[in-house]
Amino acid sequence: MPLWLIPMVYTIGSVLAGLILPRVEQAYLPAYMHSMSVAAAMTLFSAISSGMMALTGIVFAIAFVMVQFSALAYSPRLVIMFASSPFLYHTLGIFFATFIYALAALIWTDRGNSGTVPLFSTLLVGVLLTVSMLAFARLIQSVNNLQIHNVLQVIGARGRAVIRAMFPRIADTADADEPNGNELPVDLGPVSQTLAYDGDPRVIAKFDIDALVRLAKNANAVVSIECAVGETLVEDAVVLRVHGTAQKLPERVLMRAIHLATSRTFEQDPKYAIRLLVDIAIRALSPAVNDPTTAVQVLDQIEDLLRRLGRTHLDAGFARDEAGTIRVTFPVPTWDDYLALSFDEIRQFGAVSVQVVRRMRAALVGLGDTIVVSKRRDAVLRYLDHLNHGVGRSSFDDQDQAAALLQDRQGLGFSRQLAKSKNTPAATETHLRP
Repeated sequence: MPLWLIPMVYTIGSVLAGLILPRVEQAYLPAYMHSMSVAAAMTLFSAISSGMMALTGIVFAIAFVMVQFSALAYSPRLVIMFASSPFLYHTLGIFFATFIYALAALIWTDRGNSGTVPLFSTLLVGVLLTVSMLAFARLIQSVNNLQIHNVLQVIGARGRAVIRAMFPRIADTADADEPNGNELPVDLGPVSQTLAYDGDPRVIAKFDIDALVRLAKNANAVVSIECAVGETLVEDAVVLRVHGTAQKLPERVLMRAIHLATSRTFEQDPKYAIRLLVDIAIRALSPAVNDPTTAVQVLDQIEDLLRRLGRTHLDAGFARDEAGTIRVTFPVPTWDDYLALSFDEIRQFGAVSVQVVRRMRAALVGLGDTIVVSKRRDAVLRYLDHLNHGVGRSSFDDQDQAAALLQDRQGLGFSRQLAKSKNTPAATETHLRP
């Protein structure tokens, strides 16, 4: 349901309650009246209804501050996470409901000069007012979520959830990489149909792989998706190709299996969590901000995500039907892609920060120690060697280079010498030798 419909549901519900409940009270429960005086009740309901509008304005102001602060301090792509919070819309809906029903109770107080105050309507206004205050307090408390460690934790949690949902874990005894997503074990056959995109630019949010497999199986075909999750489709961009059948698949049904959005989402895209974390890090490393400690905190989350990815079966890039026949292929990132996305920009923008280099080195060493797939571990060690050579070519003096070649999970404050092992490259051993 669109988020803007949430306060509308509350509004419609309160309008219906305001039309029905007071009439039911007057028709069937005339003996149940509140002992409050008419003047006091009208004053109370008037104060509540007018105060709720002022409170609603405050809520909008808080939401505006949250959105602006997240865009300026962290990344413009984080705006959607705060602006699309369902709790914010539920809070607005509760305020609207309290305002509307307080007006309804005011209308039915002293109805027809009866000199009575409806009991249940008064109690309902009191309940709505209490719930509104609790929701407002919770909303104020949510401003605390703008602290950097909370923001990073939220992004990391979303990334971990996607990894758990998409990739099965590798057994501890595994020592072989799965097939590369770009290397298919079969010939797809001649292209019989090409589907191009027509419309405004949209981002691929996710694929409905099961639906595409069913379509391809019914036509005895193979559907080859040409764009990856997270990519933006533009006019005439090739979305997919159909191989090996003379039957033309319905284009509308094919496009319905490609879910589009106006911006990237976390669904089927663990890269997006890493992208947001890297955005925060490189913004913190810009000369205007100069906050390498934030980049170190970002690397904590990135290392955790990479450790989890490194212990999972990364998608092979194709899906099979029940008979084991490949029916759908799609591009997937490799382990090297994840490494480059996670570290390249932070390494480049943080090249003059000893703190960032030490924390990145600790992350790479930790990955090399925990990843069981040999090809991935070798890629990590190659990247570590690349980082070491970068330090050697940097503008650091000899003492700073020696400090930068230590591993420190805190950035600066608790350095560790790396013990030599058979998996440690020779260049790394030379740098670390006392």
